[in-house]
Amino acid sequence: MKLAFHLAILIIAASSCRSALARDPVTEGQYLTTIGDCASCHTARNGKPMAGGRVVPTPFGAVPSPNLTHDRETGLGDWTADDFYQALHSGKAHDGTSLYPAFPFTSYTRVTRADSDAMFAYLRSLPAVRNPNTPDTLRWPYRWRSLMATWRLMYFDEGEYAADPKQGAQWNRGAYLVQGLGHCNECHASRNSFGAMNTDPFLAGGLIPVQNWYAPDLSMGPQGGLAGWSEGDVVALLKTGRSAKGSALGPMAEVVLKSTQHLTDADAAAIAVYLKSLPERPPVQQRGNAVDAETVAKAGQGVYAKHCAECHGADGRGKGEVYPALDGNISVREPTGINAIRVVLSGGFAPATAGNARPYSMPPFSQVLSDDDAAAVVTYIRHAWSNRASSVSPNDVRAYRSTPGT
Repeated sequence: MKLAFHLAILIIAASSCRSALARDPVTEGQYLTTIGDCASCHTARNGKPMAGGRVVPTPFGAVPSPNLTHDRETGLGDWTADDFYQALHSGKAHDGTSLYPAFPFTSYTRVTRADSDAMFAYLRSLPAVRNPNTPDTLRWPYRWRSLMATWRLMYFDEGEYAADPKQGAQWNRGAYLVQGLGHCNECHASRNSFGAMNTDPFLAGGLIPVQNWYAPDLSMGPQGGLAGWSEGDVVALLKTGRSAKGSALGPMAEVVLKSTQHLTDADAAAIAVYLKSLPERPPVQQRGNAVDAETVAKAGQGVYAKHCAECHGADGRGKGEVYPALDGNISVREPTGINAIRVVLSGGFAPATAGNARPYSMPPFSQVLSDDDAAAVVTYIRHAWSNRASSVSPNDVRAYRSTPGT
């Protein structure tokens, strides 16, 4: 009896230690800043973690990211937890200055105070780095911060995430991560001429400004960008960068590398559950091109047979997760054709993750294919099999041949 009693005490003590570890604000904050993808913007290449200096390109000019370490002169050394929460929640610095929406406070406003405090605790635990912030290069009149008052009034809805009582805990967790920390709509939405996200419908896809990649519709209904995907496919892509339905390429590859691969299995599953619940979309209106699609696609079939079929298959079904299927592939049939053009020209490079440490990559064909041949093969794969996307022209290829691949 005494032995059993002491074993029970040890089990309870061990459980208490695990619970205390789970509640440790620094550990929790590190996880939250990771899945919030903060390092992608706030860590320069070869720079110190969270010390800023990476330039965020926008259509209005470049905005360098600030230093988030607790250096008193150049970082957040004078900030309090209240100041940090104000930045996430209200989009304002500790002195009340309006932040530019290159910092996605339009999504981070959904973050809870508890999570904000944990993130701040983690940032405070990092070594202080002296790294003076460089000025932005916003064009006139966008550099006038006073204009932000009108912008905020028109386009910013401030408020923490409120759980939907009609939905379960898993759905609400997924909604919180997607709408808030994950700030997914910041890329997966179109924007108006003032740089504000179009939020209705939510996550409906859009061109990423300046980077010129198309972030697809994330709904999983019959007309959605993820039509035919299972929840398991979504989890696989988030955790490894690849799935049976396709691989993470372009900007999404960096998101997987630095952020989503670190999601817990439970959080990744919650995101998939939430995405599956998005409402059905109306049929996508494909843009037109002044090309003879049938003739171009026929020419492209020959290019495909010569350069592509060995890996992706004559039937477009690929070879498992090694060489992804092109039939029904979200990057192939997105509305603009930009992603397929860029992958054909510059190659496809999935991220090296813990779950896919040595990913297969697709070589670039920019030195092999002319503009006409590249347009032909992209048009072919966008028309072939079950794909019913629009054609692309040699002018489209020419436009993106010289576009940086970032």
